[in-house]
Amino acid sequence: MTSRVWAGKRHLASVGGVRACLAAMALSDPPAARPIYIGSEIYRGSSYGPKHPLAIPRVSTTTDLCRALGWLPDGAYRDSPCAAPEQLTRFHTPDYVAALMRAEATQSVGEAERLRHGLGVNGNPVFREMFRRPATGAGGTMLAARLTAGRGGGIVHVPGGGTHHGRADRASGFCYLNDAVLGLLTWLDAGLSNILYVDIDAHHGDGVQDAFHDDPRVFTLSVHEAGRWPFTGAVKDRAGRGQAARNIPVPPGFNDSEMEHVLHHAILPIARRLQPEAIMLQCGADALEDDPLARLSLSNNAHWMVVRALMGLGVQRLIVLGGGGYNPWSVARCWAGVWATLNGHAIPERLPPAAEAVLRGLAWHRAAGRSPPEHWFTTLRDAPRPGPVRAEVKQVVARAIEA
Repeated sequence: MTSRVWAGKRHLASVGGVRACLAAMALSDPPAARPIYIGSEIYRGSSYGPKHPLAIPRVSTTTDLCRALGWLPDGAYRDSPCAAPEQLTRFHTPDYVAALMRAEATQSVGEAERLRHGLGVNGNPVFREMFRRPATGAGGTMLAARLTAGRGGGIVHVPGGGTHHGRADRASGFCYLNDAVLGLLTWLDAGLSNILYVDIDAHHGDGVQDAFHDDPRVFTLSVHEAGRWPFTGAVKDRAGRGQAARNIPVPPGFNDSEMEHVLHHAILPIARRLQPEAIMLQCGADALEDDPLARLSLSNNAHWMVVRALMGLGVQRLIVLGGGGYNPWSVARCWAGVWATLNGHAIPERLPPAAEAVLRGLAWHRAAGRSPPEHWFTTLRDAPRPGPVRAEVKQVVARAIEA
């Protein structure tokens, strides 16, 4: 199903606890002179619920790790604004935004809204910050786009972003809003017209691909596990009149060597051919070996390799988002390493005591969390996970890059 890009301008009145979220973001932010990290304290105390995969702390742990390692001085940090409803309706429908606000204010959802907007069902629960948290993620990605849109460009990491399943009028796949779409629209509204969106989450970036189905200005490229929810993103799916999409569905057990093959035989050739003005990378950590919701076998070295390679293209504007990831240790270690890569920091062989304390302070109420391996506490870098490059990986790569 194709999502429509909405340009609704109707002002939606604030409701209850969301009033603090309504201040519009300034449109004159200066360009970033060095990599900027956008975070928020809203993630520290917010949870989708105790039994939900997103009960774990991710952004707050990443931020704490980066600070403990001395990688996040105050000058590099920006607090994520919470997007106002009228900003969200650049993509999302006014009725949906209003329903999301009401659900947060009342902590309840009526049957009609449950069916129409996917709230309170299918992994999209009613919880205390169910409007403010995704609106903060959207505000952060939109801010990143504004900071980099000007002639000076820049690099921004938004670990709270990457909610790539959100639809214009409904929640989907734990994603209430689609911050990636809103960030890409912010770039387009600033006059950019040749943008590459790369998604290495274990799940297909369906919401982003569909939002730009008929817009040749945004080329979407998704590497994801074949046969996994949302069961879209087949290699033959190129989307839209301009066919401005490529999909690389990979088999379970996808390893570091295979990601290197995909990088050098698909991602980089496509990027060099497009010569984009800007790249947005969705860096979901659920493709890692230790994640419980996928069956891929990457180490975090693979994610850092992709980040480093895209930086090496010399593109003036780069935004790196978070995304999926449901093991608190693997997610935080991966995204802290992304920030290190963006800044050229060396990854220590062993974490200093302050950083180790951050990781030892985590708890995870799954079997793997009851007896975590020691290296989850003491290192940032995973052991590499090389392996054979299987014929099926080579085949989908070859098909994806066909003209």
